[in-house]
Amino acid sequence: MNFKEYIEQYRSGIYSMICNYVQMKEPMGHYKITRDYIDRQGSYRRPGLVMLTGQLFGAKPEELMLPAAAQQLSEDWILMQDDLEDDSELRRGKPTLHRLYGVAHTIDASDTGHMAMWKMLKDYMQKVDINKGSRVFDKFYDMLVYTVEGQYIENTFIHDVKDISKADENFYFRIADSKTCYYTVYGPMQIGALAAGADPKVQSALKEIGQPAGVAFQITDDILDLIADEKVFGKRNFGDLYEGKITLMVLHAYKNANSTERAMLDSIYKKRRQEKSREEIDFVYEMIKKYDGIGYAKGIADKYGEQAKANVEKYSDLLPDNEYKDIILSAMQELYVRKK
Repeated sequence: MNFKEYIEQYRSGIYSMICNYVQMKEPMGHYKITRDYIDRQGSYRRPGLVMLTGQLFGAKPEELMLPAAAQQLSEDWILMQDDLEDDSELRRGKPTLHRLYGVAHTIDASDTGHMAMWKMLKDYMQKVDINKGSRVFDKFYDMLVYTVEGQYIENTFIHDVKDISKADENFYFRIADSKTCYYTVYGPMQIGALAAGADPKVQSALKEIGQPAGVAFQITDDILDLIADEKVFGKRNFGDLYEGKITLMVLHAYKNANSTERAMLDSIYKKRRQEKSREEIDFVYEMIKKYDGIGYAKGIADKYGEQAKANVEKYSDLLPDNEYKDIILSAMQELYVRKK
């Protein structure tokens, strides 16, 4: 069984749990908006990692369902804000929430999802041993705070700095670590292990496994933003370029560009999303292709993906030998070998 197949075993249960906490009720219009992203359902990778790692360390599925559902709901409400901040057009193959319902209703919907997530975690704490529940709660808090810090750093660049020369690969990896590595990979894995009552020393090993896998995931996401089939990817191509985000591909192209090309890239990145023409976006893409930014980024993604695989082997003695161990390895590979 691979990771995708594993996720599908628990998708409906996780979704139903979320719906129990975000029910359709009055005012019906508000809850219709709040349920929109929830009902679209995403990849469920993050709750899948909570369930998988928890089971790896001996927890039963029913013991993991609440923290897994809270993990997925956190993604749903965060994406409402993320899409609004980026003025994104598509999410999961449909128009983004703020484009359908407006800014105010989107903020209200995100707030409701946020509050429901903490209610899930409070209920979880009451169902299990208080020490275990507190550790899971604290891990959620730490993970989400770090995620927001990464969002702030990225937004500061996009909206205030707007200068590629002020960014480098260390800057890129700092954002990826908080917005992707922790939140998408090793945070959910650590939550699953905590819910299973695993030895505390496992936490650092899971970070060593999940951190490079998260980098590989983010780089792959950046590449797919340029080349993926929009119907499969569920988002518009070139969204990162319109939004003015820094990627390894842009940094590589900028580093190798001549002075005239750099000046053009600078002028484009200083503009807001709404001010950028398709011709300007095409120019950025042409620079990426000219200097093989995609090949460069893919090489780095492969390196980090292989590191994650190697770290699974490195910490093999800390991982129980059961059916879930191989799926963990599959999960780390599938994070960067994907089409969406």
